[in-house]
Amino acid sequence: MKPGAKLKSTACDTEVMVIKACEGSLECGGQPMADEKPDTPAALDQNFSAGTLIGKRYVNADQSLEVLCVKAGAGSLALNGAALEIKDAKPLPSSD
Repeated sequence: MKPGAKLKSTACDTEVMVIKACEGSLECGGQPMADEKPDTPAALDQNFSAGTLIGKRYVNADQSLEVLCVKAGAGSLALNGAALEIKDAKPLPSSD
């Protein structure tokens, strides 16, 4: 996995672009993500079915991985089985 790579879920419609990469297995819906979408989708794990939101950035706990969701889907993202969270927006500086 390297920055700029586009990955597709093998279990739902989710597609992401890697912004910041790290070692590990990126998963969606409990299944590993791949470069190409398979002809037959894999089963969606109910523990990873919270869904993804288009345009949102997802990060792991130490923020060593960051991905941008470019197509929403039913599965939720995880790295090595640990769920990713939506990255908080930086507050804008005060104009006062």
